[in-house]
Formats: sequence, structure tokens, C-alpha cells
Amino acid sequence: MGEVLALNGSPRKKWNTAMLLEKALEGAASKGKETDLIHLYDLDFSGCTSCFACKLKGGKSYGRCAVKDDLTPILDRIHEADALILGSPIYFGCVTGEMRSCMERLMFQYLVYTSPPSTLFSRKLKTAFIYTMNVPENMIEQVGYSQQFAATANVLGRVFQAPSETFWSCETLQFDDYSKYVFSYCDPGERKERRKTVFPKDLKKAHDLGVKLCKR
Repeated sequence: MGEVLALNGSPRKKWNTAMLLEKALEGAASKGKETDLIHLYDLDFSGCTSCFACKLKGGKSYGRCAVKDDLTPILDRIHEADALILGSPIYFGCVTGEMRSCMERLMFQYLVYTSPPSTLFSRKLKTAFIYTMNVPENMIEQVGYSQQFAATANVLGRVFQAPSETFWSCETLQFDDYSKYVFSYCDPGERKERRKTVFPKDLKKAHDLGVKLCKR
């Protein structure tokens, strides 16, 4: 039985993104799957180096990333996994640097420069992306996040030959004690109340997402 793996692209191991990923894995575990949460910030790795060894005809690394570092065994496990869940907060309008570097290494190895582009991944792998962010739901379209999320889901779907799920949690809590920090973006009291009333619903949705990924 393959694993269901979750990759945490946040530097925080016990906060919003990690909590949602843990719930998604709980959902997968409820369907009898082995699960593991991997914190990318614990690993020493780089993004794609454009060596193109994964594209070299007859090369020993054709179709697989040739870079050897802490991400290498994770990529090997993903190659055999039953499902993959990616998670990241939004920093300056995009996923974190670690997540972006991981995505480059994960997907470029399988991309084939045919017309149209094709994939070397030989089966269907269910994937999902969980995003956390400071902005409210009604601003996602305005700031361009919806297009970005759709583009990521599209490439995940094309590389791994199965539609990719997308879930986001908005207006997440940033600090335990807002009084210690310069912060006037919103009312801290409203954020704390949202943590009590809305975030538990998001956790439930993440759990249900994990269950969905494990359905045949």
C-alpha cells in the first residue's frame, strides 16, 4: 500500500498550514492509508538547477531529477505514493520559496518537451494543494490568487494525470499575542474570533479532502 504524503511549505510546524495538512492526513488515515507529514524547512535542498539531465536521451537520470540532496528521497517516495497533498502560506502573493523550489524539482523531472507537452509519470496520482493566507475571501479574485491557484492545479493535473484539488483558508491567525507586534491591518479581536468559529470548519474541510483523495 502506498503512502499519502503531505508537504508543509510553511516554516511553522504547528500553525495554520501544518494544522490543515495534519487534518487532511487524518482523513486519509481514516480510510486505512499510511500517512506522513514532511516539513520542507527541515530539509536542505535547492530548486531546479537547469542541468537538463532528466531530459537527456539515454541518460541515466532520464525522467528523474539528478540533483542529490535532502529532497531526493522525498521525490522517490512521491513517485510511489497513493496521493500527495501540498500546503503553503501565501508570502508576497505566492507560495513560499521552499515550496516553489520543491515544485520545480518535483514536476520538471516528468515534463517532456513534446508538442503538446507530455508527462513521463506513468500513472494517475491524486494531488491537492492547501493554501493559507491573510487576505479575505472576497479579495482572492482581485489580487490574482484564483488564477494562480488554477494554474498550479492545471500543471499538477497534467503532470500526474488526474484532476488536482484546491482548498484555501483565509484571514488566518498570525500571532498568539498581537499586542507584541506592529499590526493594524485588521482587528486582532476579529481574527481571534475567526480562529474559534471559522478555522475549525476549515479543519473539517481539510479532513474531508483527505478522505476524498483516498476514494477509488
